[in-house]
Amino acid sequence: MAAAKTKDKNQSVVKMSPSSNLSVEELKGLYREMLLIRRFEEKAGQLYGMGLIGGFCHLYIGQEAVVTGITSVQQPQDTVVTSYRDHAHMLACGMNARGIMAELTGRKDGYSRGKGGSMHMFSREKNFFGGHGIVGAGTAIGAGLGFAHKYKDDGGVAIAYMGDGASNQGQVAECYNMAALWSLPVLFVIENNQYGMGTSVSRSSAGQLYRRGEGYGIPGEQVDGMDVLAVRKAARQALAYIRSGNGPYILEMMTYRYRGHSMSDPAKYRTKEEVDSMKTDRDPISHLKEMIEAQGVSEEDIKAIDKEIKTIVNDAAQFAQESPEPDEKELWTDVLVEIE
Repeated sequence: MAAAKTKDKNQSVVKMSPSSNLSVEELKGLYREMLLIRRFEEKAGQLYGMGLIGGFCHLYIGQEAVVTGITSVQQPQDTVVTSYRDHAHMLACGMNARGIMAELTGRKDGYSRGKGGSMHMFSREKNFFGGHGIVGAGTAIGAGLGFAHKYKDDGGVAIAYMGDGASNQGQVAECYNMAALWSLPVLFVIENNQYGMGTSVSRSSAGQLYRRGEGYGIPGEQVDGMDVLAVRKAARQALAYIRSGNGPYILEMMTYRYRGHSMSDPAKYRTKEEVDSMKTDRDPISHLKEMIEAQGVSEEDIKAIDKEIKTIVNDAAQFAQESPEPDEKELWTDVLVEIE
């Protein structure tokens, strides 16, 4: 069913998944990407419980449709920046599972040589400019990346992810203003998983988050972030709008995290029934699996994908544990760059 929209472009809301015109192989590809994220995060949770991952660890389980759908319609020159719930974005950008897991465990072969951990790794090769521990900081970096795209005239769009809690930060409003004023090619993505740390968005945020840009002339949509096809459609339209020289756009993805804010969060601020209901009725991976099966894909084919993903994730975990820890001299590398 086609998504319904209101007349005002600033208030358009994608509520339902459009009918899929994707091939079976494309649908299987989306399923594979979401499953890779789910299984990787589950394994990261296990390693954290074993004491092999230190510090903070924020899992993306439940939100897989958001980054998968958006990444599927990006172009190679586009750049991505996000917050601390970032492992999924790295995988979606094509970063190697081995390097990501090795960084989580603080090993030499990690993307930041074992010095960044869960929240701070990046890949210039994949145009991924980091997860960031400072709430809302990714939007400012995203605005800067958007400025770079416009300056270079390379046709790229900066995709800046933030959480619903981050959307209340003052610097986000400043970024909206600057991006609109300079007509920067930035897609601001609000991953509204309903809880900013432990506080319900209904108790912390007035109004609808996708409409926060109206005062600056930035259009926005609220999207079903639990449906990868709805995400894909909305992202394609938003990116086309931005690439046409119209300036920034806001997508508020209505999603849900199954785990706590971080691994140290018991999530007692919501009921078990609420979480179970989302898992049973709204799970993005199960929803797509049903769609694929309805297209005639056999259970054996689905199991083959599951087996492939399990092998990749187990290999990454094994690699991470066997990778050596950084040498002590690494404390003094990549700290200061002197320019003559």
